[in-house]
Amino acid sequence: MANTEVVQWHPSFPAQYYGPNSMSSHAESAETVDFDVSVGVHLWSGAEFHLDGLAWQGFGLSHTLGIEAFPNAMAYKVGARLADATFARVFIRQIINLGGEQDDVPDDSLHLAGKQDVSHIEITAGEISVIDIFDKNAYAGDPTTQFMNWAFVGNEAWDYPANALGYITGFAGELYEPDWALRYGMFQVPAQANGLGEDQAFLDAWGMVAEFEHHLSIRSHPGSIRLLTYLNRAHMGSYQQAIDSPIRPANIVATQAYRYKYGVCLNLEQELMKDVGLFSRLGWSDGHNQAWVYSDVDQSASMGVSLNGDLWKRPDDTYGIAGVVSAMSHSHQQFLEDGGLGILAGDGALNYGLEKAMEMYYNFKVYKSLHLTADYQYVIDPAFNRARGPVSILGGRIHWEF
Repeated sequence: MANTEVVQWHPSFPAQYYGPNSMSSHAESAETVDFDVSVGVHLWSGAEFHLDGLAWQGFGLSHTLGIEAFPNAMAYKVGARLADATFARVFIRQIINLGGEQDDVPDDSLHLAGKQDVSHIEITAGEISVIDIFDKNAYAGDPTTQFMNWAFVGNEAWDYPANALGYITGFAGELYEPDWALRYGMFQVPAQANGLGEDQAFLDAWGMVAEFEHHLSIRSHPGSIRLLTYLNRAHMGSYQQAIDSPIRPANIVATQAYRYKYGVCLNLEQELMKDVGLFSRLGWSDGHNQAWVYSDVDQSASMGVSLNGDLWKRPDDTYGIAGVVSAMSHSHQQFLEDGGLGILAGDGALNYGLEKAMEMYYNFKVYKSLHLTADYQYVIDPAFNRARGPVSILGGRIHWEF
């Protein structure tokens, strides 16, 4: 069981205008609360069944709109004034051992304790979070204990398959060897952009992803590099067709048809010295068709450093600092200039600029599995708009497990 509560506040900031998807330029605060109960059981040799019950309440700042590198990854795009609940993950995992040396498997919310061969195959099927398997990073990937910003939890240029809560039905196959791993997955996609319901046209609507991971060592310091490529097909609109249409504000829904979206992402993590780690993500997507799931970002570059508190005799504490720069394709920019609305962006007009964001946090262990985090974020040109911002965001997080 785990509980995470996040409170964030930003002061007023300059804004020349606003639209339907703008972050409020007036001072505001927001809070999110989520509670997870995870259960796992062994089924037969090498097989596990996992069930994750999720309850949540609250909204992100401005109802989770107005910034691409959104400051709270615990703020689901479908917020709730009153507590809501669902089964977020329901899946079976089959391990096929290939022989050789064995590793210990730690007991956590998604794995049962035991042993498995270093060389093995994993097959996962059911309702899952795709970023539980792909685009993982040791220093930036868990918003309950690490960075809270979306741009550091996953690669924002990857429109990864998920419903509005971040989960989706599908399967993944993984091959692990001592120095490398290979992964492939195929998943459903929502019937509507940032929607909850999955598209039942299985042959026309899907998301595929493949990832190669290589483990490396620099002067005995471990690291990994991951290359990911994806291809999505969904009932998406075309930015160019929306621009060419005389309808204003630009209406991408009127142009929707089954189309493709593709891209490539790079993910790096490297221990620089004991208790100091570097991470970076680079991402690119074609940017021709409608952002469907995650964000409106077409190109992204992030980098950060994570320090373990053992450096100052607090081994269960963590300090992190990171920055990200995000961009859009030309047709995507023009679409927003013509009043179009995206998943997170849509100020009614656009004075385009690269969105720049940074975050620094300190995660402090209070007692056993109880942690408090102080967090500061700064965003320049939120939602790619130089007519708005910059904005400072102060936050706090409490997380406990039992």
